[in-house]
Amino acid sequence: MELSRNVTVIPARRRVGNTVNEQEKPKLRVAAYCRVSTDSEEQATSYDAQVAHYTQFIEKNSEWELAGIFADDGISGTNTKKREEFNRMIEACMTGSIDMIITKSISRFARNTLDCLKFIRELKEKNIPVFFEKENINTMDSKGEVLLTIMASLAQQESQSLSQNVKMGLQYRYQNGEVQVNHNRFLGYTKDEDGNLVIDSVEAEVVKRIYCEYLQGASLAQIGKSLEADGILTAAGKARWRPETLKKILQNEKYIGDALLQKTYTVDFLTKKRVKNNGIVPQYYVENSHEAIIPRDLYMQVQEEMVRRANLHSGENRKKRIYSSKYALSSIVYCPRCGDIYRRIAWNNRGKHSFVWRCVSRVEHGPSYCDAQTVQETELQEAVVKAINIALGGKDDMLIALEQNIASVLALEDEGSMESINAKLEELQKELLKRANAKKDYNDLADEIDRLRELKQNAMAENAEREGLKQRIAEMQEFLAEQVEQIEEYDESLVRRMVEKVTVYEEKFSVEFKSGTRVDVKR
Repeated sequence: MELSRNVTVIPARRRVGNTVNEQEKPKLRVAAYCRVSTDSEEQATSYDAQVAHYTQFIEKNSEWELAGIFADDGISGTNTKKREEFNRMIEACMTGSIDMIITKSISRFARNTLDCLKFIRELKEKNIPVFFEKENINTMDSKGEVLLTIMASLAQQESQSLSQNVKMGLQYRYQNGEVQVNHNRFLGYTKDEDGNLVIDSVEAEVVKRIYCEYLQGASLAQIGKSLEADGILTAAGKARWRPETLKKILQNEKYIGDALLQKTYTVDFLTKKRVKNNGIVPQYYVENSHEAIIPRDLYMQVQEEMVRRANLHSGENRKKRIYSSKYALSSIVYCPRCGDIYRRIAWNNRGKHSFVWRCVSRVEHGPSYCDAQTVQETELQEAVVKAINIALGGKDDMLIALEQNIASVLALEDEGSMESINAKLEELQKELLKRANAKKDYNDLADEIDRLRELKQNAMAENAEREGLKQRIAEMQEFLAEQVEQIEEYDESLVRRMVEKVTVYEEKFSVEFKSGTRVDVKR
């Protein structure tokens, strides 16, 4: 006998939160979440008002009991990683301490659609609704998630719009040359009462020392050890000076009173991630924006020396060599046969220990590649001392030669070209801003500005080279005038200051000074 099936539909009973025992009908444990976006005095008032509002709002409902007010003050809502109170509230929900959340609006809860929906769904799995007061949305309603998705997207657009407004405001200030610099870790500068960059005289001396030691031949590592030995701290208050820190100081245009703005830019308004600006967004170079610590010509000499060290090549195949500043003669003694540099080597010849200088190509490839002579260090040093003394002995002739060198340098100077480049750049930049504000294409102008900036950079480098040569000539003149006696022994610091290059021939040493003059010493 076939039995007839009797199906009784048992309707779903709505359950909210973590409450299980329906007979007792306990009060819902309701928490409120508040957030203000900045820590200004005005927003702090808003924050206090929200806390008071939700405390009263929850307590006046007889079926609710207050499970806490969770409030993040002065933190962005674009992601939830730094919102400690928000995360604490979610954790309380997951552990069964909260049955419902009330918040003012979606934009207060989260401006990131993914984050918002992620947490709403996690809470729904625990039967915990979120009620958005402004939008009148309860996430447990059937239409809740549809409306929520729409509203959360709008909230994200609002955050993006705000980010764009901030970016436009910054670019407007950049266009007007308004420079904002964090001076807390900026060696050599602080700020006055009006927020302007001003020189810190004590720190400025450290900056000058770094530039001078670098031009005198010291490596970044040597400069760092020198500063550490004197107990000088970095801008961050650390005892250790890293080469990267020193390199940034030597390359920072702010030390000549200029400022390159928008070196980095934000690629994602949600994560706030910033990357180096390689031409993706405009940059703004402001000249004379504040008082300089380093003269412009000295700064350019450092940039020139940095490039020289980075591109140190020698030999017929122009092999890359690493710059060494351990000894004054490192990287400046050359072989006339293959063009490679000489290197200092510990020598053990038949039990006799000494130091010699040998052609690197011969060391690496053998005498069949280059049969340049090995030179005893004492002989090389004595030759350099002799060259300096020859210069001292023939002061009058040397001084005449130096005067001729200065005349040659002055004849090369051309101020007019720099002025014309600056005038053209100013004209093009004004036109570019007009087109950019009118949302017109400006690629042709950008290309021309880049070309002129490169011309200007080259002209500045040439000017710096001339200024550097004039300075080196002046140093040589001063040395010749002041030194009344001959040099008795080899002096590393003197060689660093005076000697540019030494070429080792079979019959002589050719010593070139940084002033552009040369002296030959017979072997």
